[in-house]
Amino acid sequence: MRAMLLDAPHRPLRAADIPEPAVSGAGQVLIEVATCGVCRTDLHLLDGEVGVPRPPVVLGHQIVGRVLSGEGFEPGARVGVPWLGWTCGECRFCMSGRENLCPRARFTGRDIDGGFAERTVADARFCFALPDGIDDLHAAPLLCAGLIGLRALRLAGDPERVGLYGFGASAHLIGQVAAWEGRRVFAFTRPGDDEGQAFARSLGAEWAGSSDEAPPEPLDAAIVFAPVGALVVTALRALDRGGVVVCAGIHMSDIPSLRYADLWEERQIRSVANLTRRDGEELLALAPRVPLRPTVTPYPLERVNDALEDLRAGRFEGAAVLEIGRQ
Repeated sequence: MRAMLLDAPHRPLRAADIPEPAVSGAGQVLIEVATCGVCRTDLHLLDGEVGVPRPPVVLGHQIVGRVLSGEGFEPGARVGVPWLGWTCGECRFCMSGRENLCPRARFTGRDIDGGFAERTVADARFCFALPDGIDDLHAAPLLCAGLIGLRALRLAGDPERVGLYGFGASAHLIGQVAAWEGRRVFAFTRPGDDEGQAFARSLGAEWAGSSDEAPPEPLDAAIVFAPVGALVVTALRALDRGGVVVCAGIHMSDIPSLRYADLWEERQIRSVANLTRRDGEELLALAPRVPLRPTVTPYPLERVNDALEDLRAGRFEGAAVLEIGRQ
């Protein structure tokens, strides 16, 4: 079976022919992978910023495929597999609806072999049935970029004016949701990225500018998708009284020291950790209603290293998606 393996941090993924995975326990499903999104978290794993407990591992946690065998789904069912791949179901976090914080959680493409391969095995409890109105290529980014974006938006409260710092895979999806919900969207890109700003406006942003610019009016919330700690302070200073900054990444560079005056007047900073199945159910129900229009750049499996470097350099709009199997 074809796969791309991470052997160790700071090395390109390696093409390999590995044994086909098999269902080994109750509640698992064997999936033929059709597409898999490429996420900034994959870059953090590649760069050693997020640890991999037991390499080598198959990365990839935005998987779209069809069930070949196992429990929980009929053969041929089209499913999506997200980052959260298993939780204990017993800890106080799981028991209180916060499974995203489970201390024993296992993650797809880190603790569990993921979707940069022709087949994978997943826990059926953490697979989503996908709506018919979106094809395999465009469904993949919903499974992390979309889910994390939605969780970040919900943790921002009920903002009228929301700023999105870093207009990549997550922001280009959740900006559409926010605009559909009647919120005013302000998009911030890398300085000089005129094309990215035009892209944001085409998807419903009322205003788009550089991350070093102040918005035309104070924000009720800001979501920081770029893994740049300094932007947290920038976003905090763009808030109105009572506003909130949500840090949406799994990894971020250190946040510089800030003045208490920037935090005062009941401003907040909070983070997003992973996702819950409830987030997935909400997003997949919303997607056909908005309707969400993911912008994707496809790559074959063997060019995943190119996709990762293009993501790092910001060479495409929206999301990168690997085309792997039949669609």
